[in-house]
Amino acid sequence: MTTVLADPAKMIAKGAPHVIHNDAELAAYTEVLFRLTSLARPSRSEEEAIELLTLLIERYEETNYPIPSAEPISVVRSLLEHQNLTQRDLVPEFGSESAVSMFLSGERKLTLRQIRKLSSRFKLSADVFINPSRKPKS
Repeated sequence: MTTVLADPAKMIAKGAPHVIHNDAELAAYTEVLFRLTSLARPSRSEEEAIELLTLLIERYEETNYPIPSAEPISVVRSLLEHQNLTQRDLVPEFGSESAVSMFLSGERKLTLRQIRKLSSRFKLSADVFINPSRKPKS
């Protein structure tokens, strides 16, 4: 491993992945990543390439295309609309139809339990369901 790291400049000069600086590089790296992740049995070096490319792509996208935070009510309403769900469909996460209604009308905030259940159901980070104004500042 130390011989590989002895001259990182040579590695990069030979075409080793580097920090993504523009959308053209993003597109190229994404295409390579898709090809690698479609392999049935990637080798150890291909798995490492997948991990590295993923990190580089995520870094570029988070920096250049940040996802704005939204109010939890808007998030839930959007999920209902895009998945053709009704308030009744969320009863398992809220406990009752009236609890769903009260949340969607702004009368109640989400509880920690509801956040966990919504996060699990929609396979989204719990952060999505936390009021942006209540998130701790970093």
